[in-house]
Amino acid sequence: MSESAPAHPRRPGDTALASLGYAAPVDDPADASPHTFPDGGTWRTEIPSVEGPEALTTVLKEAAQLGVPIHRISQGSGVWMLTDAEITEMVDACAQAGTELCLFTGPRGTWDIGASTRTLSGGAGLRARGHGAVAGCVEDALRATELGVRCLLVADEGVLWLLHQLRAEGTLPADTTIKVSALIGPVNPAAVAVHERLGADSVNIPSDLTLDHLTEIRRVSRVPLDFYLEAPDDLGGYVRMYEIAELIRRGAPIYLKFGLSKAPGIYPFGAHMRDVTLDTARERVRRGRLALDLLARLGADTGMSPLGSRLPGQLHRFTVTDSTTGNAGTTGSTGPEEVPSV
Repeated sequence: MSESAPAHPRRPGDTALASLGYAAPVDDPADASPHTFPDGGTWRTEIPSVEGPEALTTVLKEAAQLGVPIHRISQGSGVWMLTDAEITEMVDACAQAGTELCLFTGPRGTWDIGASTRTLSGGAGLRARGHGAVAGCVEDALRATELGVRCLLVADEGVLWLLHQLRAEGTLPADTTIKVSALIGPVNPAAVAVHERLGADSVNIPSDLTLDHLTEIRRVSRVPLDFYLEAPDDLGGYVRMYEIAELIRRGAPIYLKFGLSKAPGIYPFGAHMRDVTLDTARERVRRGRLALDLLARLGADTGMSPLGSRLPGQLHRFTVTDSTTGNAGTTGSTGPEEVPSV
Protein backbone atom coordinates (compact mmCIF):
# COMPACT_ATOMS: atom_id res chain seq x y z
CA MET A 1 0.00 0.00 0.00
CA SER A 2 1.10 3.62 0.39
CA GLU A 3 4.77 4.18 1.30
CA SER A 4 4.23 7.82 2.28
CA ALA A 5 1.81 7.28 5.14
CA PRO A 6 2.44 9.49 8.18
CA ALA A 7 3.90 7.92 11.31
CA HIS A 8 0.63 8.38 13.19
CA PRO A 9 -2.61 7.67 11.33
CA ARG A 10 -5.30 10.28 11.85
CA ARG A 11 -8.98 9.93 12.64
CA PRO A 12 -11.64 11.05 10.16
CA GLY A 13 -12.12 14.81 10.30
CA ASP A 14 -9.86 15.20 13.34
CA THR A 15 -8.08 18.46 12.44
CA ALA A 16 -11.23 20.27 11.39
CA LEU A 17 -13.16 19.12 14.46
CA ALA A 18 -10.30 19.98 16.82
CA SER A 19 -10.24 23.54 15.43
CA LEU A 20 -13.86 23.90 16.57
CA GLY A 21 -13.20 22.47 20.01
CA TYR A 22 -14.45 18.97 19.29
CA ALA A 23 -11.19 17.05 19.43
CA ALA A 24 -11.53 13.30 19.95
CA PRO A 25 -9.96 11.64 22.99
CA VAL A 26 -6.39 10.45 22.55
CA ASP A 27 -6.10 6.76 21.68
CA ASP A 28 -5.35 4.51 24.64
CA PRO A 29 -2.32 2.36 23.70
CA ALA A 30 -3.76 -0.40 25.88
CA ASP A 31 -6.64 -0.75 23.41
CA ALA A 32 -4.36 -1.76 20.55
CA SER A 33 -4.15 -5.44 19.65
CA PRO A 34 -0.71 -6.93 20.36
CA HIS A 35 -1.19 -9.61 17.69
CA THR A 36 -0.34 -9.94 14.00
CA PHE A 37 -0.45 -12.55 11.27
CA PRO A 38 2.70 -14.73 11.15
CA ASP A 39 3.98 -12.64 8.23
CA GLY A 40 3.87 -9.53 10.44
CA GLY A 41 0.80 -8.03 8.77
CA THR A 42 -2.18 -6.76 10.70
CA TRP A 43 -4.85 -7.03 8.01
CA ARG A 44 -5.90 -8.98 4.96
CA THR A 45 -8.86 -8.67 2.58
CA GLU A 46 -11.74 -10.92 1.63
CA ILE A 47 -14.44 -10.82 -1.03
CA PRO A 48 -17.42 -12.95 0.09
CA SER A 49 -20.34 -14.47 -1.84
CA VAL A 50 -18.36 -15.42 -4.94
CA GLU A 51 -20.65 -18.17 -6.19
CA GLY A 52 -18.82 -20.06 -8.91
CA PRO A 53 -16.17 -19.78 -11.64
CA GLU A 54 -17.85 -16.98 -13.59
CA ALA A 55 -18.30 -14.83 -10.50
CA LEU A 56 -14.70 -15.58 -9.51
CA THR A 57 -13.43 -14.47 -12.92
CA THR A 58 -15.52 -11.30 -12.58
CA VAL A 59 -14.04 -10.54 -9.15
CA LEU A 60 -10.45 -11.12 -10.23
CA LYS A 61 -10.88 -9.01 -13.38
CA GLU A 62 -12.48 -6.14 -11.43
CA ALA A 63 -9.81 -6.37 -8.73
CA ALA A 64 -7.07 -6.08 -11.35
CA GLN A 65 -8.74 -3.06 -12.95
CA LEU A 66 -9.30 -1.26 -9.62
CA GLY A 67 -6.05 -2.35 -7.98
CA VAL A 68 -7.72 -4.15 -5.09
CA PRO A 69 -5.50 -6.80 -3.43
CA ILE A 70 -7.47 -9.90 -2.43
CA HIS A 71 -6.16 -12.42 0.08
CA ARG A 72 -9.26 -14.60 0.28
CA ILE A 73 -12.34 -15.29 -1.81
CA SER A 74 -15.22 -17.11 -0.11
CA GLN A 75 -18.38 -18.80 -1.36
CA GLY A 76 -21.66 -19.17 0.51
CA SER A 77 -23.90 -21.59 -1.38
CA GLY A 78 -21.89 -24.66 -0.46
CA VAL A 79 -19.53 -27.24 -1.90
CA TRP A 80 -22.49 -29.35 -3.02
CA MET A 81 -23.65 -26.56 -5.37
CA LEU A 82 -20.50 -26.90 -7.48
CA THR A 83 -19.37 -29.63 -9.87
CA ASP A 84 -15.88 -31.10 -9.61
CA ALA A 85 -14.92 -29.24 -12.77
CA GLU A 86 -16.17 -25.94 -11.34
CA ILE A 87 -14.28 -26.41 -8.08
CA THR A 88 -11.10 -27.31 -9.96
CA GLU A 89 -11.47 -24.23 -12.16
CA MET A 90 -11.87 -22.02 -9.07
CA VAL A 91 -8.89 -23.64 -7.33
CA ASP A 92 -6.67 -23.08 -10.36
CA ALA A 93 -7.79 -19.46 -10.85
CA CYS A 94 -7.18 -18.60 -7.20
CA ALA A 95 -3.78 -20.31 -7.22
CA GLN A 96 -2.77 -18.24 -10.23
CA ALA A 97 -3.94 -15.05 -8.52
CA GLY A 98 -2.27 -15.88 -5.18
CA THR A 99 -5.67 -15.83 -3.47
CA GLU A 100 -7.08 -18.31 -0.97
CA LEU A 101 -10.34 -20.02 -1.94
CA CYS A 102 -12.81 -20.82 0.85
CA LEU A 103 -15.89 -22.99 0.23
CA PHE A 104 -18.86 -23.56 2.57
CA THR A 105 -19.48 -27.07 3.89
CA GLY A 106 -22.68 -28.97 3.94
CA PRO A 107 -26.30 -28.64 5.01
CA ARG A 108 -27.16 -25.98 7.54
CA GLY A 109 -30.24 -24.55 9.23
CA THR A 110 -32.59 -23.31 6.54
CA TRP A 111 -31.27 -25.94 4.07
CA ASP A 112 -33.07 -28.63 5.99
CA ILE A 113 -36.56 -29.81 6.93
CA GLY A 114 -36.42 -28.17 10.36
CA ALA A 115 -38.77 -25.20 10.84
CA SER A 116 -37.24 -23.68 13.97
CA THR A 117 -34.97 -21.35 12.00
CA ARG A 118 -38.08 -19.79 10.49
CA THR A 119 -39.59 -18.91 13.86
CA LEU A 120 -39.15 -15.55 15.58
CA SER A 121 -36.61 -17.09 17.97
CA GLY A 122 -34.51 -18.52 15.16
CA GLY A 123 -34.30 -21.84 16.96
CA ALA A 124 -30.80 -23.31 16.91
CA GLY A 125 -29.71 -20.98 14.15
CA LEU A 126 -28.07 -22.22 10.98
CA ARG A 127 -26.27 -25.16 12.55
CA ALA A 128 -26.13 -28.72 11.24
CA ARG A 129 -29.17 -30.65 12.51
CA GLY A 130 -28.53 -34.29 13.34
CA HIS A 131 -25.96 -36.84 12.24
CA GLY A 132 -26.99 -36.65 8.57
CA ALA A 133 -26.26 -32.93 8.29
CA VAL A 134 -22.92 -33.35 10.06
CA ALA A 135 -22.04 -36.20 7.70
CA GLY A 136 -22.90 -33.99 4.74
CA CYS A 137 -20.51 -31.33 5.98
CA VAL A 138 -17.73 -33.88 6.40
CA GLU A 139 -18.41 -35.29 2.94
CA ASP A 140 -18.13 -31.79 1.47
CA ALA A 141 -14.86 -31.19 3.32
CA LEU A 142 -13.32 -34.43 2.05
CA ARG A 143 -14.43 -33.77 -1.53
CA ALA A 144 -13.30 -30.15 -1.56
CA THR A 145 -9.83 -30.85 -0.15
CA GLU A 146 -9.33 -33.75 -2.58
CA LEU A 147 -9.93 -31.21 -5.36
CA GLY A 148 -7.35 -28.80 -3.94
CA VAL A 149 -9.43 -26.50 -1.71
CA ARG A 150 -7.51 -25.54 1.44
CA CYS A 151 -10.02 -23.37 3.31
CA LEU A 152 -13.35 -24.65 4.61
CA LEU A 153 -16.23 -22.54 5.94
CA VAL A 154 -18.38 -23.96 8.76
CA ALA A 155 -21.51 -22.86 10.62
CA ASP A 156 -21.55 -25.42 13.41
CA GLU A 157 -19.28 -25.92 16.42
CA GLY A 158 -19.52 -29.71 16.22
CA VAL A 159 -18.55 -29.72 12.57
CA LEU A 160 -15.66 -27.40 13.39
CA TRP A 161 -14.33 -29.78 16.05
CA LEU A 162 -14.72 -32.86 13.83
CA LEU A 163 -12.91 -31.23 10.89
CA HIS A 164 -10.13 -30.13 13.23
CA GLN A 165 -9.75 -33.73 14.45
CA LEU A 166 -9.69 -35.01 10.86
CA ARG A 167 -6.97 -32.47 10.11
CA ALA A 168 -5.00 -33.52 13.19
CA GLU A 169 -5.08 -37.20 12.21
CA GLY A 170 -4.14 -36.46 8.60
CA THR A 171 -7.45 -37.29 6.90
CA LEU A 172 -7.68 -33.65 5.86
CA PRO A 173 -4.46 -31.95 4.62
CA ALA A 174 -2.43 -30.40 7.44
CA ASP A 175 -2.46 -26.98 5.78
CA THR A 176 -6.27 -26.84 5.60
CA THR A 177 -7.68 -23.80 7.38
CA ILE A 178 -11.15 -23.66 8.91
CA LYS A 179 -13.18 -20.47 8.97
CA VAL A 180 -16.19 -19.91 11.25
CA SER A 181 -19.14 -18.31 9.48
CA ALA A 182 -20.86 -15.09 10.48
CA LEU A 183 -24.00 -17.21 10.70
CA ILE A 184 -22.84 -18.45 14.12
CA GLY A 185 -20.30 -15.74 14.88
CA PRO A 186 -19.47 -15.63 18.62
CA VAL A 187 -20.15 -12.34 20.41
CA ASN A 188 -17.97 -12.45 23.54
CA PRO A 189 -14.33 -13.17 24.41
CA ALA A 190 -15.01 -16.54 26.03
CA ALA A 191 -16.96 -17.78 23.01
CA VAL A 192 -14.25 -16.64 20.57
CA ALA A 193 -11.62 -18.42 22.69
CA VAL A 194 -13.68 -21.64 22.61
CA HIS A 195 -14.01 -21.50 18.81
CA GLU A 196 -10.25 -21.02 18.54
CA ARG A 197 -9.66 -24.08 20.72
CA LEU A 198 -12.14 -26.13 18.70
CA GLY A 199 -10.00 -25.60 15.61
CA ALA A 200 -10.99 -22.26 14.06
CA ASP A 201 -8.29 -20.51 12.06
CA SER A 202 -10.43 -17.39 11.60
CA VAL A 203 -13.72 -16.36 13.20
CA ASN A 204 -16.32 -14.10 11.58
CA ILE A 205 -17.67 -12.02 14.45
CA PRO A 206 -20.90 -10.03 13.94
CA SER A 207 -20.43 -6.50 12.62
CA ASP A 208 -22.47 -4.96 15.42
CA LEU A 209 -19.75 -5.60 18.01
CA THR A 210 -18.24 -2.39 19.38
CA LEU A 211 -14.61 -1.38 19.27
CA ASP A 212 -14.38 -2.12 22.99
CA HIS A 213 -15.69 -5.62 22.29
CA LEU A 214 -12.78 -6.18 19.90
CA THR A 215 -10.32 -5.08 22.57
CA GLU A 216 -11.92 -7.51 25.02
CA ILE A 217 -11.57 -10.36 22.52
CA ARG A 218 -7.92 -9.54 21.89
CA ARG A 219 -7.15 -9.86 25.60
CA VAL A 220 -7.90 -13.60 25.45
CA SER A 221 -7.48 -14.75 21.84
CA ARG A 222 -5.24 -14.10 18.85
CA VAL A 223 -7.32 -16.05 16.31
CA PRO A 224 -7.74 -13.94 13.15
CA LEU A 225 -11.10 -12.17 13.02
CA ASP A 226 -13.25 -11.82 9.89
CA PHE A 227 -15.22 -8.58 9.89
CA TYR A 228 -17.77 -7.23 7.41
CA LEU A 229 -17.07 -3.53 6.88
CA GLU A 230 -20.46 -3.57 5.18
CA ALA A 231 -22.71 -6.45 6.15
CA PRO A 232 -25.43 -8.03 4.01
CA ASP A 233 -28.95 -7.13 5.09
CA ASP A 234 -29.61 -10.62 6.49
CA LEU A 235 -26.66 -10.05 8.82
CA GLY A 236 -27.85 -6.60 9.87
CA GLY A 237 -26.76 -4.37 6.99
CA TYR A 238 -24.24 -2.59 9.23
CA VAL A 239 -21.77 -0.17 7.61
CA ARG A 240 -18.53 0.42 9.56
CA MET A 241 -16.44 2.04 6.82
CA TYR A 242 -15.21 5.07 8.76
CA GLU A 243 -14.02 2.85 11.62
CA ILE A 244 -11.74 0.84 9.35
CA ALA A 245 -8.44 2.08 10.82
CA GLU A 246 -9.60 1.58 14.39
CA LEU A 247 -10.97 -1.86 13.57
CA ILE A 248 -7.49 -2.83 12.40
CA ARG A 249 -5.78 -1.22 15.42
CA ARG A 250 -7.97 -3.04 17.91
CA GLY A 251 -8.85 -6.23 16.02
CA ALA A 252 -5.60 -7.28 14.34
CA PRO A 253 -5.03 -9.76 12.87
CA ILE A 254 -8.20 -9.11 10.91
CA TYR A 255 -9.73 -9.89 7.52
CA LEU A 256 -11.57 -6.87 6.10
CA LYS A 257 -14.64 -8.27 4.34
CA PHE A 258 -16.22 -6.20 1.61
CA GLY A 259 -19.88 -7.15 1.80
CA LEU A 260 -22.87 -5.42 0.31
CA SER A 261 -26.05 -4.14 1.92
CA LYS A 262 -29.28 -3.44 0.00
CA ALA A 263 -28.64 -6.43 -2.24
CA PRO A 264 -30.82 -9.52 -2.73
CA GLY A 265 -29.77 -12.83 -1.22
CA ILE A 266 -28.19 -15.19 -3.74
CA TYR A 267 -27.92 -18.47 -1.79
CA PRO A 268 -28.26 -21.08 -3.16
CA PHE A 269 -26.85 -19.71 -6.38
CA GLY A 270 -27.96 -20.95 -9.78
CA ALA A 271 -28.10 -19.68 -13.36
CA HIS A 272 -31.39 -17.93 -12.55
CA MET A 273 -29.38 -15.59 -10.28
CA ARG A 274 -26.54 -14.99 -12.76
CA ASP A 275 -26.95 -11.28 -13.50
CA VAL A 276 -27.43 -10.10 -9.91
CA THR A 277 -24.57 -12.35 -8.75
CA LEU A 278 -22.11 -10.89 -11.24
CA ASP A 279 -23.31 -7.31 -10.64
CA THR A 280 -22.96 -7.62 -6.86
CA ALA A 281 -19.57 -9.33 -7.26
CA ARG A 282 -18.26 -6.31 -9.14
CA GLU A 283 -19.72 -3.92 -6.58
CA ARG A 284 -18.11 -5.76 -3.67
CA VAL A 285 -14.72 -5.20 -5.28
CA ARG A 286 -15.57 -1.54 -5.79
CA ARG A 287 -16.50 -1.28 -2.10
CA GLY A 288 -13.06 -2.69 -1.38
CA ARG A 289 -11.44 0.05 -3.45
CA LEU A 290 -13.40 2.70 -1.51
CA ALA A 291 -12.29 1.20 1.81
CA LEU A 292 -8.64 1.04 0.81
CA ASP A 293 -8.76 4.62 -0.49
CA LEU A 294 -10.12 5.73 2.89
CA LEU A 295 -7.32 3.88 4.68
CA ALA A 296 -4.80 5.70 2.50
CA ARG A 297 -6.34 9.10 3.20
CA LEU A 298 -6.14 8.41 6.92
CA GLY A 299 -2.51 7.34 6.66
CA ALA A 300 -3.41 3.92 7.99
CA ASP A 301 -2.82 1.77 4.90
CA THR A 302 0.39 0.13 6.08
CA GLY A 303 0.48 -3.30 7.68
CA MET A 304 -1.21 -5.34 4.93
CA SER A 305 -0.07 -8.96 4.74
CA PRO A 306 1.73 -9.92 1.53
CA LEU A 307 -0.56 -11.34 -1.13
CA GLY A 308 -0.53 -15.11 -1.09
CA SER A 309 -0.20 -15.35 2.69
CA ARG A 310 -2.96 -17.42 4.26
CA LEU A 311 -1.87 -19.24 7.44
CA PRO A 312 -3.00 -17.93 10.85
CA GLY A 313 0.08 -18.69 12.93
CA GLN A 314 0.14 -20.54 16.24
CA LEU A 315 -3.22 -20.87 17.97
CA HIS A 316 -4.47 -22.50 21.16
CA ARG A 317 -6.32 -25.80 20.75
CA PHE A 318 -8.12 -28.34 22.88
CA THR A 319 -6.20 -31.61 22.96
CA VAL A 320 -7.31 -34.08 20.30
CA THR A 321 -7.98 -37.57 21.66
CA ASP A 322 -7.25 -40.73 19.67
CA SER A 323 -10.73 -42.13 19.02
CA THR A 324 -9.41 -45.70 18.84
CA THR A 325 -7.47 -45.72 22.10
CA GLY A 326 -9.01 -42.88 24.07
CA ASN A 327 -5.54 -41.46 24.67
CA ALA A 328 -4.68 -37.81 24.22
CA GLY A 329 -2.74 -37.28 21.02
CA THR A 330 -1.04 -34.39 19.34
CA THR A 331 -2.97 -31.28 18.59
CA GLY A 332 -3.98 -30.35 15.07
CA SER A 333 -1.95 -28.27 12.69
CA THR A 334 -2.94 -25.02 11.03
CA GLY A 335 -0.40 -25.39 8.29
CA PRO A 336 3.28 -26.21 8.68
CA GLU A 337 3.29 -25.02 12.29
CA GLU A 338 2.19 -27.19 15.19
CA VAL A 339 -0.07 -25.41 17.66
CA PRO A 340 0.07 -25.69 21.45
CA SER A 341 -2.69 -27.48 23.33
CA VAL A 342 -4.29 -26.10 26.47
